[in-house]
Amino acid sequence: MVQMKWGSARAGNWVIAVVMIVALLGLTACGSGNSGKSGESEGGKTKVVRIGYQKYASVNIMKERGGLEEKLDKLGYTVQWTEFPGGPQLLEAVNVGSIDVGHTGEAPPIFAQAAGTPLVYLAHSPESPAAEALLVPENSPIQSVADLKGKKVALNKGSNVHYLLVKYLEKEGLSYSDIEVVFLPPADARAAFESGNVDAWVIWEPFYSAAQLATKARVLTDGTGIVKNYEFYLASRDFASNHSKAVDAILEQLDETDQWAKNNLPEVAKLLAPALGLDVPSLEQALSHRGFGVIKISDETLAEQQKIADTFLGLELIPEAIDLSKAVIK
Repeated sequence: MVQMKWGSARAGNWVIAVVMIVALLGLTACGSGNSGKSGESEGGKTKVVRIGYQKYASVNIMKERGGLEEKLDKLGYTVQWTEFPGGPQLLEAVNVGSIDVGHTGEAPPIFAQAAGTPLVYLAHSPESPAAEALLVPENSPIQSVADLKGKKVALNKGSNVHYLLVKYLEKEGLSYSDIEVVFLPPADARAAFESGNVDAWVIWEPFYSAAQLATKARVLTDGTGIVKNYEFYLASRDFASNHSKAVDAILEQLDETDQWAKNNLPEVAKLLAPALGLDVPSLEQALSHRGFGVIKISDETLAEQQKIADTFLGLELIPEAIDLSKAVIK
């Protein structure tokens, strides 16, 4: 083997520089992306709160309008945002430790808790039953719930509309087994709906308004008089237990955002349109279907969630009974 001799101090300095560059690159890689654990320092300067969000709703509005980053910066946190197609996917990220805080409808946290996800309820929106609906194509022969018997109905598995479908069928005298449920995420469900591969689609805003206005779909029912349709704000138990000031700041900013949004719906629609890739009229209609505000979790709300969980257990949609009282920090 030939041994290379450097013969000068310049060569030694070059080696040291390369080693330093490699070390710095390694540190940069460790401090980037969404893989850092909650509460860890980032670059030795600040902690990170990882927020999961879905297209639309208050967390999305807060993200686009801004204000949270400044509030959390005063507490020593930075924010990392990750978008999800639905609540079940968001809570799976909580389960594997990829995010700390997020929002979903009523059903996803029940499925997630049944699967062992260490989540806690933080707060919820006012009820918004008109913000989810069962759609059928404009020229569909389906005119009532009785016509759904034996038909294919698309929905996102484990989402809030899952409960709407169950309760609507129950209200009208049909059972869950009377229809064929097809589990599809929103984008795939719309494609199946427009192509005629499914007969009906249970969906939430803003996908509901976007599809209805674009295809002239008929609303067989929305959630009015059937479900409350809360939007829940949730966190991993670890984050909620160890970062209470950050949690309070997030809920405070959410409420500030909602108080602004409910008085400025046209402006909110214009703010969200580029980020969501949806037209302003669809968003204006979607926003008109929901309530705004942040409400602390109460025993009454937990009892309502427990009823949903018990219903899913009876239908064998979850494997075992769960206790909603264990999903809060008292």
